[in-house]
Amino acid sequence: MPQKVRIALDAMGGDFGASVVIPGAAISLRRHPDTEFLLFGDRAQIEAQLARYPAMQAASRVVHTDVAVGMHEKPSQALRRGRKTSSMWLAIDAVKKGEAGVAISAGNTGALVAMARFCLRMLPGIDRPALAAIWPTMRGDSVVLDLGATIGGDARHLTALAVMGSAMASVLFGLERPTVGLLNIGVEEMKGHEEIREAAELLRAMNLPQLDYIGFVEGDGIGRGAADVIVTEGFSGNIALKAAEGTARQLAEYLRGAMARTLRSRIGYLFAKKAFQALRDKMDPGKSNGSVLLGLNGIVVKSHGGTDAEGFAYAVDGGYEMVRYDLLTKINQMLNRDGSALASAQTAQEAVS
Repeated sequence: MPQKVRIALDAMGGDFGASVVIPGAAISLRRHPDTEFLLFGDRAQIEAQLARYPAMQAASRVVHTDVAVGMHEKPSQALRRGRKTSSMWLAIDAVKKGEAGVAISAGNTGALVAMARFCLRMLPGIDRPALAAIWPTMRGDSVVLDLGATIGGDARHLTALAVMGSAMASVLFGLERPTVGLLNIGVEEMKGHEEIREAAELLRAMNLPQLDYIGFVEGDGIGRGAADVIVTEGFSGNIALKAAEGTARQLAEYLRGAMARTLRSRIGYLFAKKAFQALRDKMDPGKSNGSVLLGLNGIVVKSHGGTDAEGFAYAVDGGYEMVRYDLLTKINQMLNRDGSALASAQTAQEAVS
């Protein structure tokens, strides 16, 4: 019988706290009954929710704290006030202590990045964490990173993102050698910032066995599924993510309005209801909810703060998969295969400079 996957939840994180976290985890538990939960937060609020979900109650242990990180707190303030006492910190610390395989929070992104980095530390050779997420595309799913954990990045940082993103794609999609593209304003080699062009030269020179670098990818290539892994720095990655989510909601509103405009369109909708439901499901940002912080010596998943229970369940599903298929070990193996991928990057950079 396989060992159970233990997940640490910041039960007070996000816009709605335990009222979304507990029902969402309960949904995921039905899909993955070999899960156990450590729940950190206000015991009264958590247990009030658990009383509605007996299976979730039986699979959970509650650790009380009355300190929660506010959604608008500055990372430095949250780190000073909530270090070692907040529900967010305690969930991350459970991963550090080996009590859980993954920590999941819908709380303040900046605070989560700062606390995770301070508590878990970075993997050898990695300078900064990155938020990576599953992005639905026309040909399946892709991994896109960084979606806003940090801003900017030199060629070596982008190369590290490529290696870590490839590890994630390999684990989640079962790919032996994922394709990797660098997000850029054009596919021509002379376009883009110097850092992006240098990263392209590095990836070509390294010719890593664990990934297949295919070149630059423009913004529309993300949705087309131009590569299994799309790499960019956090500023442009976060803009791309928010633009895509906004476009999905805009199209959904257009469709809703068009279908209700006339009697004929309403009748047409009845005949095409299943097709429209499938389209709505594909475009639903909640079904892609949950970004993993890569580069840490542990697994931390960030859920959208305003998600509903179903959306939070998808974040828990993602955390479960990353633990069950040992994402952290895979990343370490890729970073250290044939010596060190990042040491190879340094050598390659010297060769092409």
